[in-house]
Amino acid sequence: MKARVKWNEGVSFVTETGSGHALVVDGASEAGGRNLGPRPMELVLAGTAACTAFDVVWILKKARQPITDCVVEAEAQRADEDPKVFTKIHLRYRIRGPGLNTAQVERAVKLSKEKYCSATLMLAKTAEISFEIELEGDAPAVSRAAGG
Repeated sequence: MKARVKWNEGVSFVTETGSGHALVVDGASEAGGRNLGPRPMELVLAGTAACTAFDVVWILKKARQPITDCVVEAEAQRADEDPKVFTKIHLRYRIRGPGLNTAQVERAVKLSKEKYCSATLMLAKTAEISFEIELEGDAPAVSRAAGG
């Protein structure tokens, strides 16, 4: 895996991924940025949410579950002092599909967190990671919460 980051101006950079995608990364105005793109740590958090969402969808499809939607919302807290690592991350999984098996969904989320998601496994070295699941299907929404 590769990435290339080229300084543009101020604290703005153009990043290129090894797969050929590009985006602008910038800082807040108080740090000299012009708010032209996401902050680097926002990308880390978004990438983490995308990594686990990928796993959950892949696991549920492999289990032949009728998943029709998956949204992962991530919220993080950072240390007050440098390095301002993530100290807490909460992931909210909103998964939809007619006739989804609750146990299969919970299994998919746990497998992602404990085995497959490289991002959450790395960030768990500095952050307490918690999650909750909101399952929507034919029946009324069911909420499952679990920590650590």
